[in-house]
Amino acid sequence: MARGAVLVDHTTASADIARELHSKAVLRGLHFVDAPVSGGEAGAINGTLTLMCGGDAAPFEAMKPVAMAFARAVTRLGDSGAGQLAKMVNQICIAGLVQGLSEGIHFAKKSGLDVHAVVDTISKGAAQSWQMDNRYKTMTDGKFDFGFAVEWMRKDLSICIAESRRNGANLPVTALVDQFYAEVEKMGGKRWDTSSLLARLQR
Repeated sequence: MARGAVLVDHTTASADIARELHSKAVLRGLHFVDAPVSGGEAGAINGTLTLMCGGDAAPFEAMKPVAMAFARAVTRLGDSGAGQLAKMVNQICIAGLVQGLSEGIHFAKKSGLDVHAVVDTISKGAAQSWQMDNRYKTMTDGKFDFGFAVEWMRKDLSICIAESRRNGANLPVTALVDQFYAEVEKMGGKRWDTSSLLARLQR
């Protein structure tokens, strides 16, 4: 890369790795922005990804117009590593949401309710989420052979849990959901979508 160029990393990794890459980039006369993404394969295809960025302000502003070609939101959240930390927050929130949605669907089925009618109703209230809007139908139909793989989510959650040990954050639900995903892997679901937490409940 030419001196002065901006290296943008969309990998989901630890904040320490982002800071190390930033330091090494500076030594070579480069700029570095950690910019993990959220939105999955569909977001990439449709140009609607969300980028959580860390790094210096000037290189961030330089890369932002390029990133907007495949994203709908590109936000600088602080210095190097802040993007990765924000992605951890994203994955922590998703883990809890998917488990809650799985339990809700499971409970509705066990109660003899029409799941589609129930979700259509509650999705208009406070329970609404991206996961509910985009995953409940495939979950109800038992389709999990697509989407963001369980083994990828476990990698991300391991990063979250390791960071929590360093910063003192308490993540009991995240740790529990990670154990649930380990059980899904043992069921043969390493490459199933993360919504397959429902399959574990319905064994």
